[in-house]
Amino acid sequence: MKDLQLEFFEIPSPCRGVCESDNRGYCQGCFRTRDERFGWLNLTNSEKQRVIKLCLQRERRRNQPQKLEQESAAPEPIQASLLDAPSRDILDKDLGVDDFDDFEL
Repeated sequence: MKDLQLEFFEIPSPCRGVCESDNRGYCQGCFRTRDERFGWLNLTNSEKQRVIKLCLQRERRRNQPQKLEQESAAPEPIQASLLDAPSRDILDKDLGVDDFDDFEL
């Protein structure tokens, strides 16, 4: 039903007013190629829908590496496992046997 409704109404341009190309040739605002931007008015509604879907995929793909970098940049807190051997000695070796001289039962 949603597709039928789009056929009756003109699909607006996804332009966000940035209009600068990145190193891959996609607009940094709407993620269209140069041909998709310049030929927008000549596209059919089904072609416009396809271009918009491609733009959404490109945006997700561009934002995905940033998300992974942010997750890896934040150090994950290390929680010791009760089943693993300790990674370092817990006891202070500077304590000698003499440390228990004042201990009484």
